[in-house]
Amino acid sequence: MKPKFYITTAIPYASSKPHIGNCVDIILTDMIARYKRLSGFDVHFLSGSDEHGQKIEAAALSQNISNREYVDSVTRLMLGNIEMFGVSNDDFIRTTDEHHIKAVQGIFNKLYKQGDIYKGEYSGMYCAACEAFVPSGRIENGKCSDCGGEIIPTNEEAYFLRLSKYEDRLKEHFKQNPDFIIPQSRMNEMYNNFLEPGLQDLCVTRSTFKWGVPVEFDQNHVVYVWIDALSNYITALGYDTENPSDSFAKWWPCDLHVMGKDIVRFHSIYWPIILMALDIPLPKQILGHPWLLMGQDKMSKSKGNVLYADELCNRFGADAIRYYVLSELPFANDGNITVSSVISRCNTDLANTIGNLAKRTVSMIQKYFGGVIPEPGQTMDTDSDLREVVVSAVKNYFAKMDAYRSAEAIDEIMNAARRANKYIDETTPWTLAADHSLKPRLGTVMYNLAESIRIIGVMLQPIMPSKSAEILESIGAEDLSFESLSKFGAIKSGGSVGEAKTLFERIVE
Repeated sequence: MKPKFYITTAIPYASSKPHIGNCVDIILTDMIARYKRLSGFDVHFLSGSDEHGQKIEAAALSQNISNREYVDSVTRLMLGNIEMFGVSNDDFIRTTDEHHIKAVQGIFNKLYKQGDIYKGEYSGMYCAACEAFVPSGRIENGKCSDCGGEIIPTNEEAYFLRLSKYEDRLKEHFKQNPDFIIPQSRMNEMYNNFLEPGLQDLCVTRSTFKWGVPVEFDQNHVVYVWIDALSNYITALGYDTENPSDSFAKWWPCDLHVMGKDIVRFHSIYWPIILMALDIPLPKQILGHPWLLMGQDKMSKSKGNVLYADELCNRFGADAIRYYVLSELPFANDGNITVSSVISRCNTDLANTIGNLAKRTVSMIQKYFGGVIPEPGQTMDTDSDLREVVVSAVKNYFAKMDAYRSAEAIDEIMNAARRANKYIDETTPWTLAADHSLKPRLGTVMYNLAESIRIIGVMLQPIMPSKSAEILESIGAEDLSFESLSKFGAIKSGGSVGEAKTLFERIVE
């Protein structure tokens, strides 16, 4: 039996066309899911869309179309990005799905009947852009410190979730599970800024708009985003308060929730308390990844600093954009994207280093050995050094990928590729080819290069699934498994290489 691994993206809000910053979740989560499958796990990968709320209702009204027509159009764009990036999700849930709506109503009813939800009145400051009530400490010059949106004084009847009832239990969970939230800085932030000062009960319904899951016993209210959207992770598995499904029994608890750092609070405080109230195990881990900034700012249509995924992929290719995003995201700090930085990274890493290495090697094997990978022979110091660097890169790659540090894992791949290119310069195969007596030595060099490229291609599979397949095909690699990385020398002599083609075109600005 393979060990199970249930992984989710956050579900993006279907209020407008997603930009490349919104796609970080699906790209990073897909990389982890692919890596886990290659590592021998039985993976279930969920994504979806959050389709209720006031902003959607207002946007649909402004376009004179129904709420459903509006969310259908935006969700089609999300699904288009998933297809474009070759994302390997097993399921996609929409919060407008009928089974989700019924399950959310069941969750709300259960929590109300057991006294964890109660009716009251909310008076406070509301940010329409975030669709959230904002505490005074997060208001700057009359605007929301998270998004810069206008703050509106609001007074309305609402139902509340008793966060305070579960505060001590959640604090204990944080203390007993120091890796519950990663990176550690996010864990510290959640505990020190939100848990330690004390939790206020959470407003979980709205009565000022209608586009949401109706509260069954009070039609003036719709269930607010915290219970509606967050519950997707269990409703997608067929969770039901009366009769949970076999799928839920198999996959829950979730092994990893992946999301942007701005919504870690909702997933690490509100969501665990909802699960505690339902008497359901908590997710094992929450990864709050950094943002992909445009210059120094978070992408925003209102600021005019948005790059769209489809436009980038049309120009550079989906795998190149996957590579850029994953190589540009440090584990804790924000990354950055501009068109010029994408061009520079594509040219330096992909065209000049990886692409050039593969094309030169295949071309030389075709020229000097009729396209057949030769037997390795005598080993020299430079061969041993190449092997040591590549083997070390593999070891470090696994350590970084296990820790979800994509940029550092890619650094290890590039270390191997740069060393292989240097190896060509050190061994000068064209010089060896000029002396027939040195052909056995030339065979060793070509074999080592082919094996280095195979190893690089195998490591690239979770990062660039399409291009890694082309790389591996170009050198006729047969064993593409992670197990084959346990030693240097898995590529078979006597195998045929493919065409010496340009895998990554050099881009001119």
